[in-house]
Amino acid sequence: MSTSTKPAQTPNAQQRYQVHAADLPLSCPMPAMSLWNSHPRVYLPIEETGWAKCAYCGAEYTLVG
Repeated sequence: MSTSTKPAQTPNAQQRYQVHAADLPLSCPMPAMSLWNSHPRVYLPIEETGWAKCAYCGAEYTLVG
């Protein structure tokens, strides 16, 4: 029996990301991204303003919906 796993997304590959309510609480790098070659995971407050920027890598997140 073969099991396939989805490879982790490359962290910090983009400067802008769109996220949805299902992605909350928001962290950078996001859970689907590999952590080993990125910065420590930090949680970003996005709920009130709909926008957040990571202080480590500068990635910008916009809440959609």
